[in-house]
Amino acid sequence: MKFMNVSLPWMPERYAMVPQLVEAQLKTEKEAALRYDTKTPRYLHIASNRTNRWGHQRSYRLQVVSFTGDSLPETEPEEKSMSWARYKVAITKHKDSEQTSSSLYSQNNMWTPAVDFSKYIEDDESIENQDLVAWVTTGFLHIPHAEDIPNTVTVGNGGGVILRPHNYFDEDPSIHSPDGVYISPGSEGNCENNKMACFAEDACSPVVEPFTYNGFEGTMKFEE
Repeated sequence: MKFMNVSLPWMPERYAMVPQLVEAQLKTEKEAALRYDTKTPRYLHIASNRTNRWGHQRSYRLQVVSFTGDSLPETEPEEKSMSWARYKVAITKHKDSEQTSSSLYSQNNMWTPAVDFSKYIEDDESIENQDLVAWVTTGFLHIPHAEDIPNTVTVGNGGGVILRPHNYFDEDPSIHSPDGVYISPGSEGNCENNKMACFAEDACSPVVEPFTYNGFEGTMKFEE
């Protein structure tokens, strides 16, 4: 998002700063290595050359939610063993030799780690028209406090990444989902409404317990 100085349609002689979406393509591994201490794009897409019916590139959006603390300074010698923590997101060209961002053996020798993630980015290879890997670092810093006793408070604490289709489909694919099925007591054996009831008719079906449904019988009692 950038602010652009544009003329107002209803008052052409006046100008105002308005936010606009600006699209830019990241072409190399160094360009696509987004550090934690820098501003990251509002929308981060991994896009293909194919388009949907509306002419937009089919893509997936990486939506990262993270509240981690500061990473170890790069001047510290043991930082090499956790160099992945420098980046919120890093996109690299897929290589069979680059399977993990760290190694279990790094805990034994942090100063000469078996895997130094920063090396994956240093060669700065092109990521155009390549099979790609998205390395995402997410988490949160939890400082214990009295309200954690006896159960740790989880509200407001969290982190993660959502991989969302963005212009990947021509429309919302959920509209093609089958409608909900209502099963009333006594109809649980109906194969038309309950596909679980039809397992016994399949040649290679697993052995499952018979499904029964008695509504709210036994769960709600009313005294006269």
